[in-house]
Amino acid sequence: MKKMLTILALAFLVTAAMPTAASAGAKKGQKIFKKKFRKKCGFSGVRFARNHTQYEWEQIEEKGKFKAEAKKICPRLDTKKIRAKWWKDVYKFTYKYASDGMVPKC
Repeated sequence: MKKMLTILALAFLVTAAMPTAASAGAKKGQKIFKKKFRKKCGFSGVRFARNHTQYEWEQIEEKGKFKAEAKKICPRLDTKKIRAKWWKDVYKFTYKYASDGMVPKC
C-alpha cells in the first residue's frame, strides 16, 4: 500500500511539473529576445511572434527555416551572434505567443 501511494504521488508530481517544463523554454526565449533581439528589431517579442500562427511557426521550424524567418522579420538582426542552443527557446516563445496563441499579461 505504501509503495502504491509513493508511485501515485511521484506520478502526480511528474504530471504537475510537465507544463512548467514546457513553458520554461518560452520564458527563456522571451528573455533571450529581450536581451539579444529587441534592440536590433526595434519592436517587442510579442509583435515578432504575432507575424505567424502557431501552425505556421511549426511549419517554419520543421523545415529548418526559423533562423531565416527571424532574419526576414528583423533584417538588422545578426543571426551569427545568437547561440545555436538559444534558437529552440526563441522558437518556443514565438510559438506560445503566435497570432493564435496566448495573449501576454500586461
